Amino acid sequence: MFQKLKQFKDMRDQAKQIHEKLSHESCEGSAGFGKVKVVINGAQEVTSVLIDESLLSVGEKSRLEGFVRDATNDAIKKCHRIMAEKMKGQFGDFKLPTLNE
Repeated sequence: MFQKLKQFKDMRDQAKQIHEKLSHESCEGSAGFGKVKVVINGAQEVTSVLIDESLLSVGEKSRLEGFVRDATNDAIKKCHRIMAEKMKGQFGDFKLPTLNE
């Protein structure tokens, strides 16, 4: 039983190390044929939003909002894939839960 507790602690420590490494990663998502880009870090915090000036005209508000949403979701999905790949190296066939499951 103590061996299993030690293994669990080791796995937890490894997960913390991976989380720390991933916090320095960044993932970029885009939408609107690249006119909107969102960059998030490994902690899934938005670090930048880039919007092409052509989308800033009057009447483009709802379209722009959709592009920002889509670019953010794209970045999150890419980040999940990167995290799952890095975790797989440490823990085998580890799957992160996603918003779609």
